[in-house]
Amino acid sequence: MSGAGAPETGGIDATGTHVVVVAGTWHDTITNGLIAGAQRVLDAAGATHRLVRVPGSFELAVAAQAAFAGGADAVVALGVIIRGGTPHFEYVSAATTDGLTRVALDAGRPVGFGVLTLDDEQQGLDRAGLPGSREDKGAEAADAALRTALVIRELRGA
Repeated sequence: MSGAGAPETGGIDATGTHVVVVAGTWHDTITNGLIAGAQRVLDAAGATHRLVRVPGSFELAVAAQAAFAGGADAVVALGVIIRGGTPHFEYVSAATTDGLTRVALDAGRPVGFGVLTLDDEQQGLDRAGLPGSREDKGAEAADAALRTALVIRELRGA
């Protein structure tokens, strides 16, 4: 885990931006840390937001699609996928990433990618924005979604 070169977060005004945070339910401690980080950034930026939970990371894309259909300006997708002893990790990681990318491109709106793909639980604890964590990937995903939503708004002249 490097963390080196990460952009600074915060300091933006996203008033009037509606964001849906979509989070899986696996690995509750890590996921709850990601959610808290995302919500903290969204609150600080003045964005309105809503949290919805789905069973796992595979289901994030369809929920993100529904959020956009319901009028969201951006989605923050949060999940945890930990490598096991079978190819399941690769399949779920690829399907989740591809699905979220497709949803963002089809909607023309940003999906902040806060899906952790990990070798072990400790890597997730280190990235979850918890006390003692070295990184806050939930906050980073929310910040990226907001910044991109604002760029899209500017490019569209809104």
